[in-house]
Amino acid sequence: MISAKARAVYGADKPFQATEIKRRDLDLHDVLIEIKYAGICHSDIHTAHGEWGPVNYPLVPGHEIAGIVTEIGPEVTKYKIGDRVGVGCMVDSCGECENCLKGEEQYCLKGNIPTYAGVDKYGEPTQGGYSTHIVVTEEFVVGIPDNIELDAAAPLLCAGITTYSPLNRWGAGPGKKVAIVGMGGLGHMAVKIAHAMGAEVTVLSQSLKKKADGLEFGADHYYATNNPETFEKLAGSFDLILNTVSAKINLDAYFSLLTLDGTMVNVGAPGEPLSLNVMSLIGHRRSFAGSLIGGIRETQEMLDFCAKHDIVPKIEVISADQIDEAYERVLASDVKYRFVIDTSTM
Repeated sequence: MISAKARAVYGADKPFQATEIKRRDLDLHDVLIEIKYAGICHSDIHTAHGEWGPVNYPLVPGHEIAGIVTEIGPEVTKYKIGDRVGVGCMVDSCGECENCLKGEEQYCLKGNIPTYAGVDKYGEPTQGGYSTHIVVTEEFVVGIPDNIELDAAAPLLCAGITTYSPLNRWGAGPGKKVAIVGMGGLGHMAVKIAHAMGAEVTVLSQSLKKKADGLEFGADHYYATNNPETFEKLAGSFDLILNTVSAKINLDAYFSLLTLDGTMVNVGAPGEPLSLNVMSLIGHRRSFAGSLIGGIRETQEMLDFCAKHDIVPKIEVISADQIDEAYERVLASDVKYRFVIDTSTM
């Protein structure tokens, strides 16, 4: 077994504590990664606080992982020692079902194995990236292009692919009008990616306080949703709306902003159910959809796209001792725009 330093939470209302965890010895196709940076995702907070169901504590969150390969199993062919690599929201799947064979492992019919708060094929609980090392099968490791720094690469493994996948799937590009709801960790990545894809991009945020940033990131327009006139002015405007917020919103109001055959896609995951009036969809043949992350193939595609277009998240690097403070700041919307843990401080 391999020892790794980590930060774990021992209960829904408990602070993070320094600890040591064990990683499995390398199997034939396993890769040992020395983690250099780990991003903090809102999903980490939901899970650590027990908001998405029972949690088997102690829990080491983290599914935005960037690091260096330090050891490989005897049959590994994709990576070599010294490679710059990343690990995202999942570390395995059945590999045999229809969805896995399509490269959509995130929708594995038997359930993918999440990077943390899951159980791996060996029957052991998975622990995430708030640690110094992780062992992952090579098929769930992606290569980080040389022109993306590791600290900036980490959030791409969740925030990047979570927004790239639906923008790609629903055809954001030249001639398309795309609205991004929210300008947080996910939203600011969505703006950058949609702009690079060639779409006309509008940000819909509660206020105008981040307008300068939004325009800098590539938005063509920026509106405050706390102004009722916004919904009147933009009625029927957008081919695609990507909702990145993890809070309850008035869905019907946002549906009114869609064109004929327009689609609103949710990637934010509120902790409470949302309600809607189906007539808001029927009236203009609108669609309401959801999207998780992307498969491994698409995640690599996203990284290469970001490298080609010089897309990186705006980050604030913190030490391991600042995780609790960072969680509080995320909940208070006091981050521009993604916290990244320097794991050398573990």
